[in-house]
Amino acid sequence: MLAWSTGISLTLMNAIIPGLAATDVALVSGGFRRSIPVKEIKHFAKTGEAAGLLGSILMFSKQDSKEVAKLLNRRLNVPLILTSRLINTQIGEAIVRRVARVIYPLYTPKADIVIPAIRAGIINGLQSDEGLTAVSFLTAYPNQVMAINISALFAMIETMESVAGLVRSFADSPLDGLKNKNR
Repeated sequence: MLAWSTGISLTLMNAIIPGLAATDVALVSGGFRRSIPVKEIKHFAKTGEAAGLLGSILMFSKQDSKEVAKLLNRRLNVPLILTSRLINTQIGEAIVRRVARVIYPLYTPKADIVIPAIRAGIINGLQSDEGLTAVSFLTAYPNQVMAINISALFAMIETMESVAGLVRSFADSPLDGLKNKNR
């Protein structure tokens, strides 16, 4: 019940204060910080046309614009109530805390602000017309400037890739043969 009421409270807060949403995404790495307006990210996701800093990042990183736009629009089909409950459990909070190392309000990176902001972005994004996508999360995130810690993001990606590699390794190993021999 608490999770459900938290989701409703966060939604009502966003409805009461409609201007409370991310307008910029700040890419942060040490002393370096550059911002990309959310409207440019939304335009890119909708049209595939990247401008400004976003265009430069895609060009320098040699990323396929169509694939990145597709990723920004990829919808996560998860049930609202179940997700609200999950993000308010101990496991959910641990996941949100890990994400909070990467994504946080630029000027207030304290856990008591970051955790509810991520939860609100998720719940409000799920309730948007397009469902939960990277773009709907951005437009539902209740802080004007969302910081993305580039170093923490790369570390998280590396960890996820190594875990995926480990899972693939076990999946590709002849464990089934070992199970059958022991019968």
